[in-house]
Amino acid sequence: MQPRARDSAPDFTLRDQNGRDQALADYRGRWVLLYFYPRDDTPGCTREACGIRDHFADFRGRGIEVLGVSTDAVETHAKFARKYELPFILLADTDRTVVNLYGVWGKKKSMGREYEGTHRVSFLIDPEGRIAKVYPNVKPEAHAQAVLQDQRALAVV
Repeated sequence: MQPRARDSAPDFTLRDQNGRDQALADYRGRWVLLYFYPRDDTPGCTREACGIRDHFADFRGRGIEVLGVSTDAVETHAKFARKYELPFILLADTDRTVVNLYGVWGKKKSMGREYEGTHRVSFLIDPEGRIAKVYPNVKPEAHAQAVLQDQRALAVV
């Protein structure tokens, strides 16, 4: 089951594209965009990652850390990050622990075929470690701007 707004964000530790362990708890005290995506270097995932990259200065300016998560391997993340000059952290959830913890792994359909995979879902986490907003149906092209707008409004409250 997916965590909801106002729930504590479930903690985890995963390896990033550089092979270093990253724990969500290490980001306590800062805003975090935790975004789940299906696969490195696929059309929708590339549009989403590049949209975040193109607004990364705005994310930094708002004090938002960005953590992307997929079930791809560390090496695949490293190649994806290099190819598109992604300035944020990509986390490898190869054993599907975190996608299951956040309830974003499940049945999907494409071209009449049913399969299991990662749903494109994001969580905006506040500095206290609570989920401020859930984005259940992310539109890759508009996601970065939507998160920035929502965080601006939520940070004022």
